[in-house]
Amino acid sequence: MSTVNLFKPIKIGATQLQNRVVMAPLTRTRAQKNIPSDLAVEYYKQRGSSPGTLLISEATYIHPSSGGGGFGAETVPGIWNDSAIVAGWKKVIDGVHSEGSKMYIQLWDIGRVADYEILSKNGYDLTGPSAIAQAGDEEGAKHVRALTIPEIKQKVQRYVDAAKAALEAGADGVEVHSANGYLPDQFIHWNSNHRTDEYGGSIENRARFTLEIIDAVSAAIGADRVGVRFSPWTTFQDMEVSEEKTLPQFKYLFEQLEKRGVEDASKRLSYIHVIEPRANGIFDMTPEPWQSNEPFRKIWTGNLIRAGGFNRQLAIDTAQEDDKTLIAFGRRFIANPDLVYRLEKDLPLTKWDRDTFYVPGPKGYTDYPFYKDQLEQDQELKQ
Repeated sequence: MSTVNLFKPIKIGATQLQNRVVMAPLTRTRAQKNIPSDLAVEYYKQRGSSPGTLLISEATYIHPSSGGGGFGAETVPGIWNDSAIVAGWKKVIDGVHSEGSKMYIQLWDIGRVADYEILSKNGYDLTGPSAIAQAGDEEGAKHVRALTIPEIKQKVQRYVDAAKAALEAGADGVEVHSANGYLPDQFIHWNSNHRTDEYGGSIENRARFTLEIIDAVSAAIGADRVGVRFSPWTTFQDMEVSEEKTLPQFKYLFEQLEKRGVEDASKRLSYIHVIEPRANGIFDMTPEPWQSNEPFRKIWTGNLIRAGGFNRQLAIDTAQEDDKTLIAFGRRFIANPDLVYRLEKDLPLTKWDRDTFYVPGPKGYTDYPFYKDQLEQDQELKQ
């Protein structure tokens, strides 16, 4: 057995893994009418080719009203009570399971950053915590309105319904997307949440929506099948970060989730997934000295997935520091379907092509080579 933590087995909640390399959630816009395509079956199956690897799905709309973003309303998959959608995901997940790997579906509501025209055509309003649009969104500023409390409760229920649908499709669990300027993250941040009721105005109130989602989903499917993703340091999509406010806000969230797990082991989440300060949405950045996830690691004693800017050696070193740390890779997993094998054997990695991240078809999606195939092709060329 490997002495390197990154390649050692670990159990996260109800799920047994054989390594600690995780595929990060990656929007790819290959769905058709919110249904994962046959290409998606092959794509995820390829990336599950090292048995016992955790794949987190691309961000997945929990309801038709949750989408309508710049990526398009129908090329992003959904997960709700729709037989065709559930069947589409079942094909994907069965493919991943056939390789011996595991899959969580990431649950997504994009809130105020949705496209008003797309939503309105389908009979939905543009909503957020407050009637505050993302900076620079002139159309959104005209139409966005604050969610009512009954609508907030309805949103929570939609996360529950989506989680149930995910498990019906065979998923090993779900990840609540509370990061990168989407709806739960919009509630957390003070610049996008100006509410004066129980969902705004204080650290505790701004965290309430995310915690209610987590509690409700955990009650429905078991906390050991639930993860959550945070991005404390990202300014992506007009999220404000400050030395004075960010740390206490996210410490509170970690403290509350830790408290739940300590007081009742059945409420211990499968994991928390946190984005490193060197990653800012789709961009890399140089963090300030006060931007660090270490304070959160000291609070949270459960499994922690860390994502953002990892290379092989940094991943090995970080996982070695803590027996409950996993490392998520995004761009490198796009370009290397056999990433776990390449990392373990210290083999060269294929470089990704960003121009093909969000275009239709197999190019830049299912046509990246496995190392063994690449080697054979190189040898044939030399002959």
